[in-house]
Amino acid sequence: MPVVEVKVLPIGTDEASISSYIRDCYAIADSAIGVNVTLTPTSTILEGSLANIFPVVEAMHRSPFYHGADRVVTTMTIDDRQDKPLDMVSLVTSVISDDALL
Repeated sequence: MPVVEVKVLPIGTDEASISSYIRDCYAIADSAIGVNVTLTPTSTILEGSLANIFPVVEAMHRSPFYHGADRVVTTMTIDDRQDKPLDMVSLVTSVISDDALL
């Protein structure tokens, strides 16, 4: 199952804080059917089929415009494997497990 990192950066806002914009983007992702969501300090991680994820990313990208941003830059990184199952937990576990440290 693909794991997608999304960063939405509203530009041209009235203040330096963007937490309200990110909160709205997270709410969009969190309410999506068929998509698991994890919020990190610098991005939102989505897990699910690309057919379910792409409309979520588009809605997240458009959200800051509806709340007054003049410009939005969104980056998306897709991690998708065909040789074995992939999910958020296994990606983290593979890094911090004892076997990975050997």
